[in-house]
Amino acid sequence: MLITEIANKARVSPATVSRAINQPELVAAESLARIRAVMQQHNYVPAPLNRRRGPKARLPEQRRIGVWFVGAKANNPSLNWFQDQLLQVQSTDPRYRVDLRVLFSNSPAELPRVLVGERLDGVIIQGMEPTPECMAQMATLPHVWFMTRRSTAFAGDYVEPNNEENGRMAADYLHQRGHKSVAVISTDPEYSAIARRSNAFAARAKELGMTLHSIMGVSNPGVSYLEFTPLHAESAELVRRLLASAPKTTGLYLPVDHFCGAFFRALREAGKNPERDFDTILGNYNPMIYHNLDHHPAAIDINLPLLVRKVIDHLLWRIENRDVGGRIGLTISPKLISRGDSSAASTKQ
Repeated sequence: MLITEIANKARVSPATVSRAINQPELVAAESLARIRAVMQQHNYVPAPLNRRRGPKARLPEQRRIGVWFVGAKANNPSLNWFQDQLLQVQSTDPRYRVDLRVLFSNSPAELPRVLVGERLDGVIIQGMEPTPECMAQMATLPHVWFMTRRSTAFAGDYVEPNNEENGRMAADYLHQRGHKSVAVISTDPEYSAIARRSNAFAARAKELGMTLHSIMGVSNPGVSYLEFTPLHAESAELVRRLLASAPKTTGLYLPVDHFCGAFFRALREAGKNPERDFDTILGNYNPMIYHNLDHHPAAIDINLPLLVRKVIDHLLWRIENRDVGGRIGLTISPKLISRGDSSAASTKQ
């Protein structure tokens, strides 16, 4: 079978078929899928690499990188999400030649011994912010902060969701649905993602002329968000304060979803139907949590697959450009999931 025949059947140019064979990373995913389907249908096997014409893909050098979960216990199965996302990326893009090590420390003051002994090329930091003493010990190791609990004092590069856009999107959603009185409700209000989303929601709600109630739980500054599970009693207290607010609130924004199951259960225990009596939007979408709810409210997907790609891309860039000065930060826009529509979304804080 000729390349021109494959191109005709796949509705692309012969040049695109050539790139799909030799440099698949340069071809749009939809076109690449069509080309490969035609090749499989006709049992077409490209010639060996040394006999092909045209440009050849040059794979980058494999890098040994770590993901350090700060403030998390080792072998926690709930923290396999980064590895799962990386495997998905690697299955579709050969450029991501990464040998990944997952590292844990029980506290921000504990530096994993393998972080230095493993001769890593770079590390992604996730969880709580390491102490200055730990950061000083890894000063020469390229590193990028990923998502949670980064303080404004953190001096290094970072990749994170756009939390401010998350809060504004939630306020716009509830306003478009006609709500006049809204509430932002959460546990652990000092957790950075929650604080940024809540503040942005409050500011946008006021701009839109909505009555705002801020109903926040107890701060847990010394508790790792990676391990934190809110007590049902706290959700019950949040519900009590919600039902006591005036004017009556009809639109709810929960900036994170880790407590929403307990919160909706507390609403039912108070005689309310979470789906009928309130219009809720979650500021995060985790399939394991979302699909265990008895109703599916609107949610905001922080776009985890793209975040993982970007943080790996940036760490690999920083490894190659470790002498470039300055601090570089990237934020990724979220996307809205309408009520009941949970297709193709996954996330972590």
